[in-house]
Amino acid sequence: MNRIIDVFNGDADGLCALHQLRLAAPADSILVTGPKRDISLLRRVQAQAGDRITVLDVALSKNRAAVDAALAAGASIRYFDHHQPGEIPVHPGFEAHIDTSPETCTSLLVNDYLDGAHLVWAVAAAFGDNLAQAARLAARPLGLNERQLGQLQELGECLNYNGYGETLEDLHYAPDELYRIVHRYRDPFELIASEPAFRVLREGFAQDMAHAGSAKPEVDRPSGRIFILPAEKWARRISGVLGNRLAEDSHAQAHAVLTRKPEGGFVVSVRAPLSGKAGADEICSQFETGGGRKGAAGINHLPEADYDRFVSLFYSVYKG
Repeated sequence: MNRIIDVFNGDADGLCALHQLRLAAPADSILVTGPKRDISLLRRVQAQAGDRITVLDVALSKNRAAVDAALAAGASIRYFDHHQPGEIPVHPGFEAHIDTSPETCTSLLVNDYLDGAHLVWAVAAAFGDNLAQAARLAARPLGLNERQLGQLQELGECLNYNGYGETLEDLHYAPDELYRIVHRYRDPFELIASEPAFRVLREGFAQDMAHAGSAKPEVDRPSGRIFILPAEKWARRISGVLGNRLAEDSHAQAHAVLTRKPEGGFVVSVRAPLSGKAGADEICSQFETGGGRKGAAGINHLPEADYDRFVSLFYSVYKG
């Protein structure tokens, strides 16, 4: 029996991208996902001939071997993403929807694919991916007021916040569980008004941001700031969203949030200045577990011995 397999990043963008697709084309699919930084998701798929695999918001460059193996096994793959892909396969079973523009995200690519059928969810995802300007531009056909746009921004940020953590135990909800909750709703405003899980995320987000409020930069220069957070669950959950907030507060500066790991080393989130979204992927790709896109990138494990090299590279890209 041919299987339908949906592989998606556990953040707001991946989750809302899949939600749009399955609102448009319902399917009883196998879900493969994990915390946001679990990006080698295709390795979990033991592909078989006839499988139809959709991949959302997961870097092709980090999954190329698994993609090639799935295609060789006779599966077909539909791939939506906005990260640097490396070489894109040329194969009759591979369908690519990849755009690395700093002003797009996977949910906006899916929205284009669906001709705007579920645009409101793409707007929420773009807000969650720290693309406020792109979200507002995309939302124009919806005729929403400022209160409604604010609600979608909060929803996107809360869904994105839930994706961050070292392990599933750090998260409020496993991403597949949260997707199933979200997928009950065609209307995000109904979810916002009535879903208990949204209240859990909103309250958790507020509490964790309150912890982060006392954080001071370890390095502070006109071109960028570097923060170090402790090895605590709240810090692991808030690291990416804190980077987004810092970028919003100071558009001309780059930001790096390093979160200590219990076993040593750091998890790193880098945000390029919103005034010029470039360089984040250039920095993070210099490290073994790093990657991302021009405006936002990360490193899953930065050894403490590489801290000085990271700082030097950060300020060589963001001079001033």
